[in-house]
Amino acid sequence: MTDPATTPETAMGQKIDTSVPHSARIWNYWLGGKDNYPVDEEAGDAYTAVFPGIVTIARSSRAFLRRNITYLVREAGIRQFLDVGTGLPTAENTHEVAQRLAPEARIVYVDNDPMVLAHARALLYSSAEGATAYIDSDVTAPDRILEAAAETLDLGRPVGLILSNILGHVADHDQARSIANRLMDALPSGSYLSVNDGSRGVDPVFEQAQDAYNSSGAVPYNLRTVDEITAFFDGLELVDPGVVSVTQWRPDPGSPAPEVIAEHGGLARKP
Repeated sequence: MTDPATTPETAMGQKIDTSVPHSARIWNYWLGGKDNYPVDEEAGDAYTAVFPGIVTIARSSRAFLRRNITYLVREAGIRQFLDVGTGLPTAENTHEVAQRLAPEARIVYVDNDPMVLAHARALLYSSAEGATAYIDSDVTAPDRILEAAAETLDLGRPVGLILSNILGHVADHDQARSIANRLMDALPSGSYLSVNDGSRGVDPVFEQAQDAYNSSGAVPYNLRTVDEITAFFDGLELVDPGVVSVTQWRPDPGSPAPEVIAEHGGLARKP
């Protein structure tokens, strides 16, 4: 555990609300994790009753992120990562994938959920050569994120910025684009942006389930069209195959032909 910007112990003073479902805990439940409460399981089961495919989306999203990081380390030579909207620790966390390939990699995680913070110790174990840190901050505070990240990352060198299933929590699309732009503007040429989010216009059953979830009292997650997701990469150089269903982004060799699911993403380089 190296250079934590915030320590897990500080989470003890923050109240974890178990009376309403929380997206990070529900996502953890769909991924097969144990860091959730009955209210999250109930919400997750209600969702899957309408749209069982959400489990495939959750797991395919995680696999997409793994392939993104692998590309960034092996092919792009990236050794620094800023993962905003981390969520609860599961298998194949960013530092695990990156440091398995490059032990010297440095990773900063960002989230503002007390439960994620309470479990941050799992995210803060680093290889001896590298470093990990955790920032307790919200995606809507990019300047705070950048200031704190600079304590662990060298922002004068290329960084892989990861915004995985987080921008959907920003209701206004222009605001979400502004956040992505502000973060990328602070990073040098040769940095990369990885974005994936639930997509609208692909699967009406998914949209029905998500709209019902958003009206349940949980923090809403807004699906976006593929064009809206693509707009996050304006001004950047998309890595082939561009913005596609996450299952179709450089699938592992020998894997079955990928199905199109309502989760789109891409990876792009800052010129």
